[in-house]
Amino acid sequence: MTMPFYVSPEQVMADKAEYARKGIARGKSIIALEYDRGVLLIAENATALYKLGEIYDRIAFAGVGKFSEFDQLRKVGVRYADTKGYAYSRDDVRGKALANAYSQVVGDVFTNQMKPLEVEIIVVEVGDDNLAGHERNSIYRVQFDGFISDHNGFCVIGGNVDDVQGVLQADYGDAMPLGETVRLGRKALERGTNGGSGLAATSIEACILNRDVPGRKFRRLSAEEIQGMLDG
Repeated sequence: MTMPFYVSPEQVMADKAEYARKGIARGKSIIALEYDRGVLLIAENATALYKLGEIYDRIAFAGVGKFSEFDQLRKVGVRYADTKGYAYSRDDVRGKALANAYSQVVGDVFTNQMKPLEVEIIVVEVGDDNLAGHERNSIYRVQFDGFISDHNGFCVIGGNVDDVQGVLQADYGDAMPLGETVRLGRKALERGTNGGSGLAATSIEACILNRDVPGRKFRRLSAEEIQGMLDG
């Protein structure tokens, strides 16, 4: 009788983490940036598959890694938000609660399944001056193992995170106008891609959550709008 092959729990978790990291690193970076009137999400994406999407009135989502996995998480988030908004109130749907729900789902898969999710996501919620205690923007990052963190100013997932963050740490400032924020986002994405320049507007996916707009705050930026801001 042969003895079963033994692998320590620590080694299993380390192997899962390495597997997930490699899958996520193959994707292009995504950046969440606060600007003077809300939050910008910007990514390098020349395909027709959206990495960025709306979840609810004041909440948006970004995912990097395996598209089928993070797109399924986006859909789960939409159903979660719709159900909570219908059962209680639209104002009761919060980015923090959604990020915590994502953290639990992703963490459970990482712990209990053989294959972890090859995803990393950002949940952003734009502030609303009419909601007490929720006037500020919120940015949450959920990693492949379910670890959740909140960020002020900006957050980066996927690709060469260190290179992208280096540009943002050097040049980001509070209350930047949207056009300047878009230009900074492209500069940081270019550094993460090849260290050079020349990322075209048609290869950029961007959306905003604008706190000045009544009702739904989410809006995608067209290639023409992006180009106009890059030329500004």
